[in-house]
Amino acid sequence: MRKLLENSELSDIRCDSAGTISAHQGNVPDPRMAAAGRRRGLPMTGRARGITQADFYRFDLILAMDHSNLEDLKHMAPDKVAQAKVRLFCDFCRTHETNEVPDPYYGGAQGFERVLDLLEDGCGGILEQLRTNLA
Repeated sequence: MRKLLENSELSDIRCDSAGTISAHQGNVPDPRMAAAGRRRGLPMTGRARGITQADFYRFDLILAMDHSNLEDLKHMAPDKVAQAKVRLFCDFCRTHETNEVPDPYYGGAQGFERVLDLLEDGCGGILEQLRTNLA
């Protein structure tokens, strides 16, 4: 998403990534995901962090990769306004017909490629939505 934003007229929009559990907090991206991303020209930098209450105020949209995280995020949201910001990431996919991004952690390399396919599709849909909303 950051790369799409940087290469668009919407480069001033901020995005970030955070998890609902702290198990991987502080870790760099999984080496398999980093390798898959590099093959697509995507920088895989940063460290894992957990979502904070401040995120619900700082961001206009909070995306969950699956239904379990969607419910967790809605319960973590401080109020109804914040809950309304929480959506499923795959709601923005344009070509893939799935409603969850699978966790590739315990699978093979192909699982990371599938996740990246979904992420590229959904991020493109988010960019289209932003352009429509800001037009």
